[in-house]
Amino acid sequence: MMISEKMIKLAQNNSAIRAMFEEGKRLAALYGRENVFDFSLGNPNFPAPQALKTALLDILNGEDSVYVHGYMSNAGYESVRSAVADALNKKHGTAFTLDNIIMSVGAAGALNVVLKTLLSPGDEVIVLKPYFVDYGNYVANYDGVLVPVLTDPATFQPDAEKIAAAVTPKTKVLLLNSPNNPTGVIYTEESIRKVAAVLEARQKEYGTSIFIVSDEPYRELAYDGCEVPYLTKYYRNTIVCYSWSKSLSLPGERIGYLAIPSECDDYKLVFDGAGIATRICGFINAPSLMQLAVARCLGETTDITPYDENRKLLYKGLTDCGFTCVFPQGAFYMWMKTPVDDKEFMNAAKKHNILVVPGASFGCAGYVRIAYCTAKSTIARALPAFKKLAQEYGLC
Repeated sequence: MMISEKMIKLAQNNSAIRAMFEEGKRLAALYGRENVFDFSLGNPNFPAPQALKTALLDILNGEDSVYVHGYMSNAGYESVRSAVADALNKKHGTAFTLDNIIMSVGAAGALNVVLKTLLSPGDEVIVLKPYFVDYGNYVANYDGVLVPVLTDPATFQPDAEKIAAAVTPKTKVLLLNSPNNPTGVIYTEESIRKVAAVLEARQKEYGTSIFIVSDEPYRELAYDGCEVPYLTKYYRNTIVCYSWSKSLSLPGERIGYLAIPSECDDYKLVFDGAGIATRICGFINAPSLMQLAVARCLGETTDITPYDENRKLLYKGLTDCGFTCVFPQGAFYMWMKTPVDDKEFMNAAKKHNILVVPGASFGCAGYVRIAYCTAKSTIARALPAFKKLAQEYGLC
């Protein structure tokens, strides 16, 4: 074998999201970008706030370059971690200090650091279907076992009874993502309380520690006044993974953090282990310049108006065509039921230059995910193509 067996399997199951993104570039070269409706990748089509540009320039012009571009603690600059902790305390009523924060290479980097820290071979990680496609790869990378559990099919909320049935003595992590990718659902406080009660009971029953790992890159993208519960308030063994990729439109900059509460079981061991895992995973530390920049932008708020306008336009357009969709409470994805097999539907959509991701990639066949973080004009131009597609299946 030229490469490892594990990587051969991963390469053969390359992310459908990225595959469609590459297909979009190919089609754009053939037909023109304006004639291709690429809803595959959660890549915000909105600029980062001016405050970030100002912060970057001020840092580059005003700070010592050796400091700005040099190494620091694996956990990140102490000043940045303190600023992040203070911002979280102000917003959520927590009691974090810099010793609860590890700066990370986005939420994906944070998740990999946590899983590297927590998992021994054979440990189980429960995920809720539908779930972000790469969770399975992350878990497999650390020789964990992925345990998918269906959410409530009517609401896509966590089903506490199904989670209770899935927990075993080998369960180490319940991985939650709210607002959810791909459904746009926000997990309610009631759902979180029920899930926390299940895990508390199972911890006592088995004499083990079960961690909720909360993946939160879409926290600020919540519509209609919806609140996103902060999970450390409901369950002691919670670790939060955050990214500014979506909230500040910085997906390519790869900057986020881990919040590890002092109340967690073996907190110091977990925190120190995560610092070491940051090195082992090859990150060494989060990007230095971006750490300093986001620390100056912690008060920035995301203008979700463009996302909201896209959400409403796309939902109305699709439902007027006869499609059935989940109306998103957060994030920037439309979860749409398909009239035929989702992969067949994806291929049919591609004939109209519409690029969507099949639900099977998220562990939930029979749906497609449509990322509406595009220009509003892209959605408007795509709706006639969606209507033609719907007519092919007799929906309108």
